[in-house]
Amino acid sequence: MQVLPDSVRRLAAWCVVALLVAGVGWVVVELCAVFRPAVVPVLLALLGAALLAPLHRRLVKVGVHRSLSAFVTCVAVVAVVGGALYIVVSALIDNGAQIIDSVRKAAQDVAGHFGSSGASVDSLADEARKLLGRFSGSAVSSVVTGVSYVGETIATAILALLLVFFFLRDADRAVRGLRALSPYDSADTVEAVARRAFGAVEGFMRGTTFIALIDAALITAGLLGLRVPGAVGLGALVFVGAYIPYLGAFLSGAVAVLVAFADRGFAVAVWALGVIVAVQLIEGHVLQPVIQSRTVRMHPAVVLVALAAGASVAGILGMLLAVPLTAAAFGAAHEVRDGQK
Repeated sequence: MQVLPDSVRRLAAWCVVALLVAGVGWVVVELCAVFRPAVVPVLLALLGAALLAPLHRRLVKVGVHRSLSAFVTCVAVVAVVGGALYIVVSALIDNGAQIIDSVRKAAQDVAGHFGSSGASVDSLADEARKLLGRFSGSAVSSVVTGVSYVGETIATAILALLLVFFFLRDADRAVRGLRALSPYDSADTVEAVARRAFGAVEGFMRGTTFIALIDAALITAGLLGLRVPGAVGLGALVFVGAYIPYLGAFLSGAVAVLVAFADRGFAVAVWALGVIVAVQLIEGHVLQPVIQSRTVRMHPAVVLVALAAGASVAGILGMLLAVPLTAAAFGAAHEVRDGQK
């Protein structure tokens, strides 16, 4: 009997490992889908706790009780997030009809320039609208169910906020519980991996928030200089969209350009596009390398694949959670690798 070469056996071993990892990952995703009402608030709370942990630690360090510090931090985040959402929604409501009218007028102008071929332009627009309607319906119909969806969203937000409070207040207890559940000889390793993963998420959330603030401030200043209506609301939309890398910046920038086009015309819209592109270049070449240099930095291809996977699993919510979870996985992998050296 001929023995297989070592290279073939190593390849077979890696294939087995890949299949096992893929199988475990599939089971985890299926379980998360089944227990979605419980899993989603926990994941959102972990992101919130990672974002608010530095502020909580500072308050505790100056002598504030842990419970009071966690409560104050949660109240602050409710005020900030609620205010940002209110500004964004108000801006979109105030300018939404104007954007639609301007786009319709632009389509009519294009059809007029093409003359008889305008019918084909209109037909193409109708087909695009139908396609977008079918895509939106397939993506949203499973979750948008009227009043029940609103109630589920509110319940998820409240539960996530309560969990953020407990995660911040009882972080030390969580570490002790994790060590108690781990095998005795691996408790230190498990704790180190967990801390590294949470630290990666914390660094990602902190860096993304700081970059989002700078982007929103610069774009808001540019839009105010161009006298674009709803500039503050559009800046808030940029801030919110920054938590979905690449795609969020593209969508929020597109809305800003459409608003500029609707109210100020083509020339101002081009200037608004130039402002947004300039800010994105500053972010990509200056802010990202400087601010996130000490956190887990992922290649853009990895980020895009994570976004696509998150969108396929859980839509917009999956896109929001995909990159932080990937950062946590990278952080845990780096800790395991460093521990083996």
